[in-house]
Amino acid sequence: MIQAKNLSKLYGDLPAVQNVSLHVPPGEFLGLLGRNGAGKTTLLKLLALLTRPSFGTLRIAGIDAGADGSLARRRMGLLGHNSFLYDDLTAEENLLFYASLYGVPDARRACQTTLESVGLAPFARELTRNFSRGMKQRLSIGRLFLHGPDLLLLDEPFTGLDDRASALLETLLQERHRQGKTVVLCTHQLEFALKLASRLLILERGKVAYLGPNRPDQPDQMRKLYLQFAG
Repeated sequence: MIQAKNLSKLYGDLPAVQNVSLHVPPGEFLGLLGRNGAGKTTLLKLLALLTRPSFGTLRIAGIDAGADGSLARRRMGLLGHNSFLYDDLTAEENLLFYASLYGVPDARRACQTTLESVGLAPFARELTRNFSRGMKQRLSIGRLFLHGPDLLLLDEPFTGLDDRASALLETLLQERHRQGKTVVLCTHQLEFALKLASRLLILERGKVAYLGPNRPDQPDQMRKLYLQFAG
């Protein structure tokens, strides 16, 4: 699903990501960890095609990301710090807008099903500006899954979530992983990564410090490894 070779990103003379080579097969759940400033968000932006690499190559689902980014983007869903919701649209209109961008068939039904899955069906025609913070969080989660992406990219998604939204996101991620979807979860919350991920990537100063299996049966060993590079 992801093939990155010597992926690098420079901001001026500052290397935010340095020579990251990564192969993520379909159906893997990768936890992306590291200290603040280690390059996690930059790497995720590169994978999401939100920024171009300074060097290196990237393929998403076999598609050359540099040659056909729009086709690659249709295969992925992104949940970041921005909700990407429009306050002057209703919950349903927000989802219909994104459904049109992704060419979702039977969009109205897909939106209804999505609203039901995040517990917002009774508020489908309510303006998003009137939603509580928790409701907006759940609508953003619905937006992530709306078009059935094969690759899910999440940047610190549990930060600031209320308990209901956090539990919902965790459940939906586990369900999609069981269905064979590929997930890359960028987080500084080690416990979520240990609980959900099948493999861990730890960055240190933009370089790969560790790339290997997660061992939930050996949590103390994994915490020690994490602290070695990201504590």
